[in-house]
Formats: sequence, structure tokens, C-alpha cells
Amino acid sequence: MARLRVPDEDAMTDLTLSDLLNRVTPSPTLAVTQKARELRAEGRDVKALAAGEPDFDTPEHVKEAAIKAIRDGKTGYTAVDGIPELKQAVADKFERDNGLTYDPGTEIAVTPGGKYMIFATMLATLNPGDEVVIPAPYWVSYPDMVKIAGGVPVIVETREEDGYVLTPEALERHITPRTRWVILNSPSNPTGVVYGPEATRALADVLLRHPQVWALSDDIYEHVIYDATFCTLASVEPELKDRTLTMNGASKAYAMTGWRIGYGGGPKPLMAAIRKVLSQSTSNPCSISQWATLAALEGDHGFLGERNTAFRDRRDRVHAALNEAPGISCLLPQGAFYLYPSCAGVIGKSFLSRKIESDLDFAEALLEQEAVAVVPGTAFGAAPAFRVSYATDMETLEEACRRIKRFCESLN
Repeated sequence: MARLRVPDEDAMTDLTLSDLLNRVTPSPTLAVTQKARELRAEGRDVKALAAGEPDFDTPEHVKEAAIKAIRDGKTGYTAVDGIPELKQAVADKFERDNGLTYDPGTEIAVTPGGKYMIFATMLATLNPGDEVVIPAPYWVSYPDMVKIAGGVPVIVETREEDGYVLTPEALERHITPRTRWVILNSPSNPTGVVYGPEATRALADVLLRHPQVWALSDDIYEHVIYDATFCTLASVEPELKDRTLTMNGASKAYAMTGWRIGYGGGPKPLMAAIRKVLSQSTSNPCSISQWATLAALEGDHGFLGERNTAFRDRRDRVHAALNEAPGISCLLPQGAFYLYPSCAGVIGKSFLSRKIESDLDFAEALLEQEAVAVVPGTAFGAAPAFRVSYATDMETLEEACRRIKRFCESLN
């Protein structure tokens, strides 16, 4: 077991840390973001393209709903899985947008962020040795959440030439008698890939042949989509609805990352298990954030199209600019606000006296030399590559791309 020496006023005390920590790694995205903050504090003009956070503000009517909730004294404990009004609004959203019908009382839960919905699900359902199939590139937290719950992440490589889409053949090969879950994320973080109806149907056909396998459909980027049609697994194949958790949240569509509200719909036994985890871990999501999210779900959505237009313009500009950098190649994403360029063409080249042997080296040297912060693809299970977030202003993006190109041109 790892031991940490913790000083106190009288003596040094041994703090014994959990063996669990040896299986878990800190978030690479947060680490890069923190390093960028430190460089800014030193006076560097850092162009940070690491954080997965919209640069738009939370809509005014949402903020006003939160202020009203405070003034109305709606600041006490709520039900562990959310206020009834918000659960009804979530059920209405699933039916309106996805054609999915859930009972708001027993088949809907609200959590402190979409991340905790996934985490609580893993805690509620995994036993030691249970396997969770995760296509790579993946959101960095999926494997570690599985490990914390005692499960085994089974990483399935997808290929750039296939558009980073999980094929039904690859899914079939990785399902075993121990497989408990498959995690699907569309639009994808980090690639921006969207699973259309045909691709989703093909995966559904595989899952129908394996009744012990459940599906977690992470739809958090549902409303950040450009050149594709959004669909979710349970609506494509209704027979899978009774073993699918369809989760979403307020963070990305409504620019409410800090408000920490996620929600999901699923079969009664699963949602009851999630509520049990919530009751002994979070007590309830923030009451003020819940009333704000209610206003977001029930209010005007006209701003979504305007913001997606801005995201699309940024995507197109950054995509073109990155493909002009020597050694960099990049697919055009269909949703979310990320690009996932390959940097295979610069591996083996040198920066000053250092050889770039991995995407980690590339990201570190880029930050050091040009003060541009990106997340190395190793963090997402697919290397050599890096993730760029274009959820920032065009001026910052264009300058960052100039620096990336200049850096690549400087390599020997």
C-alpha cells in the first residue's frame, strides 16, 4: 500500500492510502488545464485548447430561474434523484427529442453532473471482474470509473480509416460471458464522430444476441451536432430499452458545466439501484441548479442553432488549418466541439535536442515552446494523436493554429 506522510502540529502520522488509488489515474485534461494556468500566472500568453467546456454563457432565462429559486427559498434538501418538476421535464425531453417514454417517478434520475450518473451506474451494477466494453478513443474517465467500481475496462480499438466508429464485428469479438456493459458516446468526445442510424442499428443487432449485456448511451453532446442526424440506441432498437441507460445533462447544450446537473432514463430496477447509491453519496443534486435546469429544458432553445453555427465555423477553420501543419492529419468531426488530429507524422522528429517519441512528448513540447495546451491522445486510448477543443473564440483558435503549424515546421 502507498503511504503518505502528513504533517500535523505534534507529530508525523502515517496515512494509509487505498489500493484503489493504484488503479486510478488523475484526469489528464485537468492536468493540462492546470499547467496552462500556471504558465499564465508566470506571464505566458497561453492558448488553451484542452478544456471541454463551451465558451458561451449560460442563457439569461436559466440564470434568472436560479436567482428566483434562491429568492423563493428553494435551498433545502430535495429528493436524492431530483425534484419532481425536473424529473417530469426530463421525461418530457426524452419523449419529445428521442421518442422514449419513461415514468418520471421510477425511471428517471437526476445527478450532480452527467459524470456522476455514469459513476453511480458502475457502482450500482458491477462486481469484481465484470467487464465493460469501451471503444477507443474514449472519454478519459470511462476506464477509471469502471476500475473504481471493481470492473475491468475492455478497450476496443477503432481506426481512423473507419472514421473511429466501432464496428459490429469488433464489438462481437470483445463480448465475453463476463461482459456487463457497453459504453457508446455519440457525438463522441474526443473525435466528434456521430453514430448514425445505420451504424447504431448494426451495434444494436449485436447486443440483441447477448442478453446479459447492457448499454450505456452517453448522449451529452446530443445538441452539438452539424453534418449528421442524432439518434440514440434505445430509440433505434426499442427491444434494448429495458437494458439501456440513456444519459444526458445540462453541461454542454446549455453551457452549464459548473452547475453540475446530469440526468438519465432507464428501467426501474436500474434506477432504483442508482437511487440507493445517490442516497449514501450525494444526498441530492444542488437544488438551485435543478430549478435552473428545469428552465433550460422547458425554455426557448433558439440559441442552440446560433451556437452550433459558431461551432461549425470554428470547426471548419481549425480543421483546415491543422491539416496545413506538416505531419498532422485530421478528420472532419460531425458533432461535439473537438478535433482529434493524428500527429504520427512528427513522431521521430526532434525538438531542440529532444526527440519526440510520443504524443505526450509532442503535447509537452508544444506547450513549452509555443504555449499551446492540447491533450495528448494517449489519455483517450488512441495514439499518436491529440485533442483540440474549439470551444473558444476564433481569434484564439487562429493564433493557436499558427503556433502549432510553426512548431511542426521547426521540427528536425
